[in-house]
Amino acid sequence: MKVLLIKDVKTLGKAGEVKEVKDGYGKNFLIGKGFARHATPEILAQHAEDELIVAEHLEKEVNFLKGIMKKLDKAEIIITKKLGQNGHLFGAVTKEEIAVALKEQHGIEIDKKHINEKSAIKTIGEHDLDFKLGHGIHATLHVDVQGE
Repeated sequence: MKVLLIKDVKTLGKAGEVKEVKDGYGKNFLIGKGFARHATPEILAQHAEDELIVAEHLEKEVNFLKGIMKKLDKAEIIITKKLGQNGHLFGAVTKEEIAVALKEQHGIEIDKKHINEKSAIKTIGEHDLDFKLGHGIHATLHVDVQGE
């Protein structure tokens, strides 16, 4: 019997593959446990249609992220923090502050989890931050930290 794998099966194959298996193994284990479906022409056609929809959605998402990447690469934000007596910042510039400043100054809304900050910003001056947007897309934002 032919089955369409819905989930990865360690000894058989990956999700989306059509495999020829023995009837008992296919009906009792794979289909019974929800790892596969019987590979009828209707199910195969539905699976192909679903893959096209997922591919289109992925392409739209990647194009959207590339647009954000271009905006971030051109943008620069200014963050003003209080200084101590010796000219150092009180604390550090947080990811939350960067995300809020980016939304206020440029209207770009980014989740703070996408900021790939290697070390905390604890000094005034200019810094470049890396944003990890997903799907292998990275952007760089120029941040100018100024003291009050």
